[in-house]
Amino acid sequence: MTATPSSIHSAAEQRLRALLEQGLPLTARPWQRLAEQCGLTEAEVLDCVARWQREGLIKRLGLVVRHRALGIAANAMVVWDVDDEAVGELGRQLADEPAVTLCYRRPRRPGWPYNLFCMIHGTRRAQVEAQLAEIVARQGLEAIPHCVLFSHRLYKQCGGRFTPEDTSHERRARHPL
Repeated sequence: MTATPSSIHSAAEQRLRALLEQGLPLTARPWQRLAEQCGLTEAEVLDCVARWQREGLIKRLGLVVRHRALGIAANAMVVWDVDDEAVGELGRQLADEPAVTLCYRRPRRPGWPYNLFCMIHGTRRAQVEAQLAEIVARQGLEAIPHCVLFSHRLYKQCGGRFTPEDTSHERRARHPL
């Protein structure tokens, strides 16, 4: 989130912004919990989030799935070297594939020719490889250079952070894990 002076009007909204970056509380009424933590009403929190979305401060709200806890341990990033004029269309096609959970374009880098990235998750490596083979055959992608990169380590997953991290005990007490 990149805030402008007109986007955040009060200290309560600054607290709300910081809390939103940590994720929604896992309660039946997450917006109410945030409101209580910020000194706002639930309606004010919802109005504020809607305003930030209209202003572009928040582009989208999403979730981070702890997929390994669900038994999904085979995770492959498939990187593609696609002609720049075709990358948008192929990206849309791959994003529509049921096995593809994430698809995005990135600029090429020196020594790294790939410009289209997609994730495929599964319970076993062989399952992911089979899904990729089906996608390649169905989409006719045999001639497009690509590389399959399986993850070997699990890193901490979190959303974007734009508020300086407060490592104090007070922050942990306000928003326990």
